[in-house]
Amino acid sequence: MITYTAAYIFEDDTCIGEVLDFPGTVSCGKTLDETRKNLSDALLDMAETNLMLGDPLPKPQASVKEGADIIEPIYLVLQASHQLDITPHTSVPT
Repeated sequence: MITYTAAYIFEDDTCIGEVLDFPGTVSCGKTLDETRKNLSDALLDMAETNLMLGDPLPKPQASVKEGADIIEPIYLVLQASHQLDITPHTSVPT
């Protein structure tokens, strides 16, 4: 698990979220909860893209955004797995 820093700003009927220490990771929603979910998805997408391109993940650097309404941690959890297709082997009687 890697802990980054998320900042949220409320503007009109929209909440805008940004991961301060993972450049380009932004999202929005109508509520804070929706924006948190969307920002979590965006963080995972950005991390997967970096890894697929062979780029390193940014190192977390706690920071503060001027004018942010909320600053809080956001957690990146990556999971390893394998793809396995199991095809049953059937014998044909002779």
